[in-house]
Amino acid sequence: MEQYFSATQKMEQEVMFPSLLRGVFPQQEGAAPAAGGHADLYERYQLLKAIKPMVEKGLASVNDQSQTGADADTSSDDNDTMDAQLEERLSHHLAGLQQVLTHLTRDTNALTRRYSQILEQISPSEGQPS
Repeated sequence: MEQYFSATQKMEQEVMFPSLLRGVFPQQEGAAPAAGGHADLYERYQLLKAIKPMVEKGLASVNDQSQTGADADTSSDDNDTMDAQLEERLSHHLAGLQQVLTHLTRDTNALTRRYSQILEQISPSEGQPS
């Protein structure tokens, strides 16, 4: 989770001119192909920026629910069975969430690297002392 937030924060700090990503398509190195296969990096940038608040909001609501759910006091065999099923379902969903966050982190890092390459192509002497 922290890697995802770190990657999106770095992307937001480095990508000052997202319009430079228009018409640039992801390289094969770290980026997975888009669902339609035709999304340029500008569209991916917009998608990644739109997803971040949803992830943050989802985490906040999960934290709120876990705090209010901790107050419930029940005990029986049925609840034990239900708890085991809930643990299994939670484990399954957390594994899926981890896969999605790993994918988003990889795409975010690839986009940030590609943006840096574009900037180097535009002004290659800027990074070297004169």
